[in-house]
Amino acid sequence: MIPGLVAHRGQMSSYPENSLPALEAALRAGGCWLEFDVQMTSDGELVLLHDADLRRTAGQDVSIFDLDGKAATAVSVHESARFGERFAPTLLPTLKQALDLISAHPQATAFVEIKRQSLQRWGCATVIERLLEVLEGHGSQCVVISFEAEAIEAIRSKSKLKTGWVLRNYDDHHHRQAQSIEPNWLILNHKKIPRGVDPWKGDWKWMLYDITDPSLALEWGSHGVELIETADIEAMLKDPKLATRGCEDGP
Repeated sequence: MIPGLVAHRGQMSSYPENSLPALEAALRAGGCWLEFDVQMTSDGELVLLHDADLRRTAGQDVSIFDLDGKAATAVSVHESARFGERFAPTLLPTLKQALDLISAHPQATAFVEIKRQSLQRWGCATVIERLLEVLEGHGSQCVVISFEAEAIEAIRSKSKLKTGWVLRNYDDHHHRQAQSIEPNWLILNHKKIPRGVDPWKGDWKWMLYDITDPSLALEWGSHGVELIETADIEAMLKDPKLATRGCEDGP
């Protein structure tokens, strides 16, 4: 099997992560699958952000939980530590903005990761209720993913959305839990699976992260891994074999 490629936080190797420019670049490169992180502000706005604070991406020592949506989306997350002022300003995007972008690319699918910190801060039920509101009408293009089994179970009980459980470890305990949760996808750091083995079989597909070596991606594909998450989808899609799983001329 030749695996498909998922743009991890967009084309994050050369653009600010989880930004609209990063997502747009991944789509231009021919990416069919995107992954991005979602946190919730104090007034229930869902924004694309990996961390619970803005230190790393915006250079501001402030928690996203202390901001409302208006204040959060006025912040530039251009990652000056990596890029200087090259991308300034790059405003923190909302989940709705990302979904609007993806809607213009009907072949694209987004893996929407709801972050543990937001689930802990606001409560799983509150966050999932808000997430389902925003995702309404976009379900055919979205897979909700999380490290938190509770969130996956809540999504499955309240909607028909596809789900993906991000594993912390590859062991018997997680295998049994996966069989109980029954997600559509199992997602894991590739370094946690022994090389040369076929991942657990089940009523799910596998996505491994983060891989930027085409030969390693193809090796995992030969062991039944459907998707490879990568920080540099532009470079990976230059491989002739991997390019066959891209969206021609972009989605």
